[in-house]
Amino acid sequence: MLIVRFDRLPTAARPGSKTLQCYNSLAMRRALSLFLLIPFLLAQTATEVEITAEPSHHLALDNEYLRVFKVEVAPHASTLMHRHRHDYVYVTVGDAHLSNEVEGKPPVEVKFADGDTRFAAGSFAHIARNLSDQPFRNVTIELMQDEKLRTEPSHWPEESGEKTFPGGRIRILFVKDGVRVSEVNLEPGAVVPSHHHDGPHLAVAVSDVDLRSDVEGRGPAPVKFKAGEIKWLPGGYTHSLTNVGQKPARFVTVEF
Repeated sequence: MLIVRFDRLPTAARPGSKTLQCYNSLAMRRALSLFLLIPFLLAQTATEVEITAEPSHHLALDNEYLRVFKVEVAPHASTLMHRHRHDYVYVTVGDAHLSNEVEGKPPVEVKFADGDTRFAAGSFAHIARNLSDQPFRNVTIELMQDEKLRTEPSHWPEESGEKTFPGGRIRILFVKDGVRVSEVNLEPGAVVPSHHHDGPHLAVAVSDVDLRSDVEGRGPAPVKFKAGEIKWLPGGYTHSLTNVGQKPARFVTVEF
């Protein structure tokens, strides 16, 4: 049987000595630092996939202008490392708390409010890790003509500003790559005055919407879609838009 005589150990090695306490504290700090680096190290070694192969990205629309994905990540889950090869616009559906883990960079925690709409330049890969107890949802809209349009002058007469009318508001959020992105808010019964769409546009519902579109020469048509759903609308028509629902309607438009 081995018996350790602490009274014969060097003072620095005896239990309770200040030197041993400092050593233990330093070891704990190093272990904690390594633990905090684990997500970053894992992100750097993750296998990269194309966005079309990433299981949380569900292709909803694909045409010459854009490619739209509905994204949903379960609570405390994450996407695979996936690459964005195009500039894109994203609309957050519901509040969100994420760790954005870009390849080659430390993770960054971000919080989004319901309806947050932002632009991101492409050519990077990342993991989106959901830190919330709720599913993370967004609509990711890739701009397929980004390389061509980012160098051309904008054709929009208005690139910022806000238009208000009884019970409603249209606010231009930004213009990027020749695309104008706006947010529309309509109280029940409010009407967007008659206006013309030269080109096509995408509508993304932030809330459930129940609208009526009165198109010149065609008559009224119902427009219903739920939060997170999209509608692709061709250009070349003039119409007004009425919220015929019982609740405020909120949606984002991406105009080409």
